[in-house]
Amino acid sequence: MIISPGFIVEVLPPNPKQGFPTGNARSPAGRTLKETFASLVQISHREESYSAKVIQGSLESLSQAVRDFVESSAKLCQPDQIHICDGSEEENQQLLGRMEEEGVIKRLKNYDNCWLALTDPRDVARIESKTVIITQEQRDTVPIAKTGLSQLGRWMSEEDFEKAFNARFPGCMKGRTMYVIPFSMGPLGSPLSKIGIQLTDSPYVVASMRIMTRMGAPVLEALGDGEFVKCLHSVGCPLPLKKPLVNNWACNPELTLIAHLPDRREIVSFGSGYGGNSLLGKKCFALRIASRLAKEEGWLAEHMLILGLTNPKGQKKYFAAAFPSACGKTNLAMMNPTLPGWKVECVGDDIAWMKLDSQGNLRAINPENGFFGVAPGTSVKTNPNAIKTIQRNTIFTNVAQTSDGGVYWEGIDQPLASGIRLTSWKNKEWSPEDGEPCAHPNSRFCTPASQCPIIDPAWESPEGVPIEGIIFGGRRPTGVPLVYEALSWQHGVFVGAAMRSEATAAAEHKGKVIMHDPFAMRPFFGYNFGHYLTHWLSMAQRPAAKLPKIFHVNWFRKDKDGRFLWPGFGENSRVLEWMFNRINGEGGARPTPIGYVPAEGALDLRGLGDVNVKELFHISKEFWEEEVEEIQKYLEEQVNADLPYEIKSQVLALKQRISQM
Repeated sequence: MIISPGFIVEVLPPNPKQGFPTGNARSPAGRTLKETFASLVQISHREESYSAKVIQGSLESLSQAVRDFVESSAKLCQPDQIHICDGSEEENQQLLGRMEEEGVIKRLKNYDNCWLALTDPRDVARIESKTVIITQEQRDTVPIAKTGLSQLGRWMSEEDFEKAFNARFPGCMKGRTMYVIPFSMGPLGSPLSKIGIQLTDSPYVVASMRIMTRMGAPVLEALGDGEFVKCLHSVGCPLPLKKPLVNNWACNPELTLIAHLPDRREIVSFGSGYGGNSLLGKKCFALRIASRLAKEEGWLAEHMLILGLTNPKGQKKYFAAAFPSACGKTNLAMMNPTLPGWKVECVGDDIAWMKLDSQGNLRAINPENGFFGVAPGTSVKTNPNAIKTIQRNTIFTNVAQTSDGGVYWEGIDQPLASGIRLTSWKNKEWSPEDGEPCAHPNSRFCTPASQCPIIDPAWESPEGVPIEGIIFGGRRPTGVPLVYEALSWQHGVFVGAAMRSEATAAAEHKGKVIMHDPFAMRPFFGYNFGHYLTHWLSMAQRPAAKLPKIFHVNWFRKDKDGRFLWPGFGENSRVLEWMFNRINGEGGARPTPIGYVPAEGALDLRGLGDVNVKELFHISKEFWEEEVEEIQKYLEEQVNADLPYEIKSQVLALKQRISQM
């Protein structure tokens, strides 16, 4: 396991043949040569002997708990060197330069400090089938489904994990450097923030974690002797290599495993260098581990964007919104409203940690420091603020490259200049006749949030921003209206539980299948979904709680010819305006069996041209009879005995309202 006490740390003396330099002569790294010699540590354990050179930082400066974690993991993984990250720009440029020399990344000369990584084609997405949670009892992780395996997460027994761990990690970092990444999820020092220590043998992960989290020496200072989440990651390719790498990308897809041990506050990842599999602050910590912490501590860790919306009078409200991947979360978070006088500002595009304050307001922070956005479909038309954000200090992964040093992907909506050639994400010359996309459908940009031109002034506020509206949504081509408001908090929790959407490229699923994705959290629950629902419902019992209104949106409804009924993007501000007014008790609404929809004239459609409002808001009895049957069947099958009584009641009440249409 990660923590294996019983070793001795000794400082090795310098080689007597080399002699000791006099005085405090400094090495190129800025340390005295005495310090450099002293940082060669030897860890002895029974008959074995293992040594690793600390090339940056010092083990002595770490708290005892952090040092124990680093030393025991080094003993296990056996890296050649240990590098304690300070998060500085100098360190970052050294790592980027080294990766460029090794062919892991390419410099994009059209932009300022932007880079392109191309992965092994076997390492391109989150791997749900290899992502597990380890608890003593299976039911702590997932409800026991009526038949078959639970679709609401994957459980692994402690015994099976022990075997899997021992088959992977011993010696896995031989020949490589172990990087020690101290990182804060959330603004450093915020009462809502949490700290992690990630150990990794991937410099790509270090550079990406520096963008996605607050990382470096200040985190160690803030941590002191406090608690932290232990994150151990290896690409699983000790040196010398047994077979050549594809695209110079180290990974071990056959043995990939991403494991979470919530009882011990540990995350263990092996074999993948990509995205949420390796940037362990992201989904692993910020959702799977954090949702469990949130349950224990009485708050919420959610797969939600956070935006600030200001009306023409200067009044501002904050919304959190949960959509499955590729359903427009980043676009909504960075929207340019088309309604005159309205303003959207971005707090975060992916994750919200929310806690009731002493006055009963639900306050949220974005625990991340950057955006890890899906590139295809991002353009000046769909998301001009994202395009402005990614012009500098950005790591692109699996997009296409232009011959003049730019990036390209499907839906970028920028014609190529004459004579410019494209190299695809597979590192081959590409033309449209190839019959496959030039960028991988799940290709990404990793970029600092602070560069967003509409970043909210309070995005790093330690106390968080007050959430007055929660929005659920998905990609539903038929049946589901543009927007409706839940009838109550309990009904809103049911609406979140009933979310369904077309499958996306972020996971392994392919095709236009309508999938259940409750709370847009299906791959990210850190514990039993039935208990998660009970936790959400319990927020209504908190003293003096002023809970947000809950809404559901569907930007993706189509007519019978397959054309979108709603223009989306900046026009979605018209829907946000209606929600804003509803929260103020001003927006006109009419009741329907599924919730409140805008009353005639309540949605500002001026200047929109031809929009079929009747079809956009049509609620078909036949469609909803089938929908509620699907939802009931799913919840009864998947959540089974752990389904809260209040949710069962909501299903039956919806059934009854539909039957009376």
